[in-house]
Amino acid sequence: MNVVFLACGYPPEMQQYTRGLAEVGASVYGVGDAPRERLAPSFKQYLTDYLQVPKLLDEDDVVARVAAWMRGRSVDRIEANWEVMVLTAARLRELFGITGRYGMSVDTVRGFRDKQIMKERAIAAGLRVPRAARVRTGDDARNAAAKLGYPLVFKPISGAGSADTYEVGSDRELEQVLARTQHVREASIEEFIDGEEFTFDTVCINGTPAFMNVAQYLPKPLIARSNEWISPIITTVRDLRQPAVTDGIKLGYGILDALGMGTGFTHMEWFKKPSGEVVFGEIGCRPGGAHLVDQMNYTCDIDLFREWARAVCWHTFEASTVRKYNTAIIFKRAKGQGRISKIVGLREFMHKFGEHVMEQKLLPPGTQRRNWKHTLLSDGFIILRHPDWRVANQLAEIAANEITMYAE
Repeated sequence: MNVVFLACGYPPEMQQYTRGLAEVGASVYGVGDAPRERLAPSFKQYLTDYLQVPKLLDEDDVVARVAAWMRGRSVDRIEANWEVMVLTAARLRELFGITGRYGMSVDTVRGFRDKQIMKERAIAAGLRVPRAARVRTGDDARNAAAKLGYPLVFKPISGAGSADTYEVGSDRELEQVLARTQHVREASIEEFIDGEEFTFDTVCINGTPAFMNVAQYLPKPLIARSNEWISPIITTVRDLRQPAVTDGIKLGYGILDALGMGTGFTHMEWFKKPSGEVVFGEIGCRPGGAHLVDQMNYTCDIDLFREWARAVCWHTFEASTVRKYNTAIIFKRAKGQGRISKIVGLREFMHKFGEHVMEQKLLPPGTQRRNWKHTLLSDGFIILRHPDWRVANQLAEIAANEITMYAE
């Protein structure tokens, strides 16, 4: 089983998927932009061969180089789990003639990357999505706003996460957003949905979830991304049979079918309005970022890096899907600028609740703080879990409110 894995070493969690592929018996042909000699031995051991490319995001160049590199060798799978590489992987699959059962086509993947096509295919299947319009110019955006009415959401057509995504409440705010996003070539202007926001995550085999997960954002990502003082929380839901999430799961199944999902990870976001109506947000044919896969692993005590690899290589899933815990991640943002100077409340929190903490990776004093607008990871995170939903979220709120990081 020869697998070409694009962006095998970056972002860093991709190294775990590389490990997973090797552990299920694949020969991994990794592609990345880091020099071979800079690859850590602990990572390099999982690679059968490695191709360094000048720029991972130069799609045409990567396709040409991989095609030449693998000429004369059998290619069974071509995979990518980094959002910006999934179309490149699809192009290569078509070039090597392995779409269908062994990988999704360019047209199918485009439905997961292009937010407007995504919505159109969902609407055609009778699924509720925000009203939206594709915009390429300022005038397009103004016309869409006049047609749809405020409040609105502005988001890039091919964006990832909530980068360059804004809530817009007036003509004046729209002009401010347009000035900030002149680098965005295409965007979606869409109806603002007021409600709780959740994920629906899966590992699919031929479009059917072999594993699924729901997590809740606390608060909604747009609010968290707009207020530096907030410590965002994401909590996985242990009990997927409860009425609060069953309609969202049903919606997720419908979206997978409407978009023609094949085999691999998906990460979907959806809303539950105060009326109880569920509304589709968006979906990617890749894993969720910001350690969401780690959260899912802690929820079930499994290794989804390996199980994803098993699914794409052998179309099987062997781990238990019994959900044992609600797992929360709390992202911390330091007060002030410069280097982390002190952390207040962490020692007390660990003394009281350390038995529930799975990871504590706050930046230590002396470390330069990160730009909170550029990464959800901010200045570090804490992952904790508990079987009871209420307790898990209470502990997360305590960590969010009583642990304070300072920078100067």
